[in-house]
Amino acid sequence: MVQIGYTLSSEEFRPTELVEQAVKAEQAGFPFAGISDHYHPWMDSQGQAPLVWTTLGGIAARTSSLRVMTGVTAPIIRYHPTIVAQAAATVADMMPGRFTLGVGTGEMLNEHINGDQWPPISIRQEMLAEAIDIIRELWQGGYTTIQGNYYEVQNARLYTLPETLPGIYVAASGAESGTLAGRMGDGLVSTSPDKQTVDAFNAAGGRSKPKIGQLTACWAKDENEAAETALKYWGYTALGSQLSQELALPKYFQESTEKLVTTDMIKKTVVCGPDPAKYHEQIQQYIDAGFDHVYIHQIGPDQDGYIDFARQEILPHYG
Repeated sequence: MVQIGYTLSSEEFRPTELVEQAVKAEQAGFPFAGISDHYHPWMDSQGQAPLVWTTLGGIAARTSSLRVMTGVTAPIIRYHPTIVAQAAATVADMMPGRFTLGVGTGEMLNEHINGDQWPPISIRQEMLAEAIDIIRELWQGGYTTIQGNYYEVQNARLYTLPETLPGIYVAASGAESGTLAGRMGDGLVSTSPDKQTVDAFNAAGGRSKPKIGQLTACWAKDENEAAETALKYWGYTALGSQLSQELALPKYFQESTEKLVTTDMIKKTVVCGPDPAKYHEQIQQYIDAGFDHVYIHQIGPDQDGYIDFARQEILPHYG
């Protein structure tokens, strides 16, 4: 039976708000949540981008059962893998058995800030695979020295390690990245119900591993109101996934959305409004594609309204 999770949107809320949302999600019965890891929001209208690792410390202190995954961290340019290894180990120590490190190849939006070159996806995938190996090596304890193709580690040792190491789930979209995720990851993360991605993940060794999909929605009492909210805060999603990896600044996403995206386009890409059947239909698409976890991203400020809706209309139908 599929499990339904909650999305903590670091692009839209301050860290204390995200902590409170995690508490409310746990109280409502959500078994897990994903939290985004961004340096910039996607659009200026979203308005926030706190450091996820600080926020996770607050969530660890205020929750007791909610499982939390970074959705997702890019340990390839902005972060050196050694820092991600330490950060994830610390959070896992604060949340015993409740933390998962979700990783991916990132977006130029966040990764350009240090002035490093933004490489093509084939290179980013190689960097991600090497980064995962480094993180796992550091989690074994002891001094680590590595001279890799992309990263150098000199006599690094993590002194604070959790009793239970977190899993590393790899984000993927399409067969090539699905194969990488199946080979390198303890689980799969994806943002669309793409069976091709799941099949590639399974074929590369992921058949028995968790598969987590993110569904984007905007609950409101009226469908048109929900579509307007989704357009304001998350309109870029209608532009396509490839473009989202290549634009450098939130204002570029903002400008592109204002010029190109309409509410009718949003209604085709985002579940909008109060009808539970639409949510169940979309969740079923993920189930049919082979996912066993779906975490729903509620767009916009009305998180309390959505949590109450989900508690009554969504969660009782799933394990």
